[in-house]
Amino acid sequence: MTNKLKALLLGSVAFASVATTAARAEEVKLTLLLVSDLYEMAVDNARGGFSRAAAVARDERANDENVLYIHAGDAISPSLFSGFDKGEHVIELLNMEPPDIFVPGNHEYDFGKDVFMQRMADLKSEKLAANLRNSDGSVIPGFADNEMFDFNGLKVGVIGLTAEDSPVKSSPGDLQITGTMQALEAQSALMREAGADLVVAVAHAGVKLDEEMLNSGLADIILSGDDHTLHIYDIGTSILAEAQSDAYKMVALDIDAIIEGTGEDRDFSWGVEYRIIDTAGYAVPSDYAEKVASLQGELDKELDVPVGIVTTPLDSRRAMVRTQETAIGNLIADAMRDAVQADVAITNGGGIRADREYDANYQLTRKEVLTELPFGNLTLKIEVTGADIIAALENGLQAAPEAIGRFPQVSGLTVVYDPAKEPGSRVVSVKVGDADLDPNATYSLATNDYMARGGDGYSMFVGKPVLFSMTDAKLMANDVMAYIRKMGSVSPTVEGRISAGM
Repeated sequence: MTNKLKALLLGSVAFASVATTAARAEEVKLTLLLVSDLYEMAVDNARGGFSRAAAVARDERANDENVLYIHAGDAISPSLFSGFDKGEHVIELLNMEPPDIFVPGNHEYDFGKDVFMQRMADLKSEKLAANLRNSDGSVIPGFADNEMFDFNGLKVGVIGLTAEDSPVKSSPGDLQITGTMQALEAQSALMREAGADLVVAVAHAGVKLDEEMLNSGLADIILSGDDHTLHIYDIGTSILAEAQSDAYKMVALDIDAIIEGTGEDRDFSWGVEYRIIDTAGYAVPSDYAEKVASLQGELDKELDVPVGIVTTPLDSRRAMVRTQETAIGNLIADAMRDAVQADVAITNGGGIRADREYDANYQLTRKEVLTELPFGNLTLKIEVTGADIIAALENGLQAAPEAIGRFPQVSGLTVVYDPAKEPGSRVVSVKVGDADLDPNATYSLATNDYMARGGDGYSMFVGKPVLFSMTDAKLMANDVMAYIRKMGSVSPTVEGRISAGM
């Protein structure tokens, strides 16, 4: 946080009820600068990444007196390097131009509670999360529910809301994460009572929850993360904004407020203009270029090693792996099943992360496989029933055709489902190999350790007999690399393993 903002910060809401003493009309300008879902370390892309987000923040701070630089979550994972250092380099990069406010997203918990606590302790930002507590209900050291800022008499109350679905999507351990709307309702009332002219909610939340917050009127401005898409909605009573992921395009809200009078005669009015900031117009700062070059050099020595050739095209774009069978999903699931010699395999499409396309006859490297599978997940082998498999598929297909991380990529299975049916009743038929699945039979299943712990809603896997344990397990990424090397070349295609039908 800058010295200027430290001076402006009034602290927790209990200390934020000092009345404005302006005796005349005062115009106050404030810029809210938003970034979220920021993972990219590289500086050689045309736009985006930690370096260009920092360049924008530095420019805004240099040119405007009042700026709040806000990060709406997802940073320390997933990325290629995070798979090795559990996000330590992310904190180093963020601290070179720290956001004024940071609200954790679901990926902040990917490496467990202890890593989360350490990374957040090292981050030089004000950390807000009103719906996050220790297991005993106490506030986590270094965190607050809200902060009140005073910009020349303009009082802005900011509420932080971490991703409420983190226990399903990630691994927060025994940290308590409660509902977003309940926390927002309580905190909004506190901030209004304390005299906030504007209430700003910074939340890591999906589209449906964003809409609920927007329509509730509990906050004047909602700054969100999680969806990776750029959007701004202004419904007159409330505004919602989200930046494009990886700082490809950031969002600035320029607020112009008029304050007149004092006490009971005080009048307040405000307006806002929106700016979409394409970071391609910003040069990489020299300190970031130097730091990233050093970090990249460490990676390149180990990762620029060929693995094998994929003779068919691959598509790992988010909209594909989270909605349908894909060639790359089949490749990964086949490799997992082969690694532990299981009957079938199910892995979550949300664990496939590079968001890119590959031409046919492409030479894959270690770096590319690890970029696709950056979480450091292990391949486990567990014993399940046919009924468990059906329940798992229902869980994975519940939101189709909406893109969702739990969508299953499978091996050894042929699944037909009806997206027109109610969630939980969509699976029409399942075959294991050439035979119909028997709900009462026992099968061996290859899956990742995250899903085996119930991640992404796969609670039916929790507590199942472990046939190939954490002690013996290897990284999924290593299993994929070993499979490709063993085969020499691979030719995965979309072959009807999962199809929509009646």
